[in-house]
Amino acid sequence: LLLLCCAEEAAVIVAGLKNTDVFVGESATFTCELSHPGVKNVQWWLDGSPLHNNLVTEISEQDGMIHTLTLNDVACHDSGTVTFRAGSLVSSAKLLVKGISLLE
Repeated sequence: LLLLCCAEEAAVIVAGLKNTDVFVGESATFTCELSHPGVKNVQWWLDGSPLHNNLVTEISEQDGMIHTLTLNDVACHDSGTVTFRAGSLVSSAKLLVKGISLLE
């Protein structure tokens, strides 16, 4: 009964995403912490495009409550708004990729 009771309780975002500035070629990590596990339909977005786990994009989850996105080897065009969605919960932050290239 206790588990049922807690599962029905609406989850909230305990710690939302924070704006992040990195240099070209570095990694950017975003973390969102929920009040309890079991929230369905968790998804990460960058400027409205859904992100998926691959070599450049690492998506992980710890204890079902701490959700982490790491973007590896970022480029200037990766700058934008990172959004975490879990059910009806939403948290967003800005990613700014800084870099000066003499070739551009």
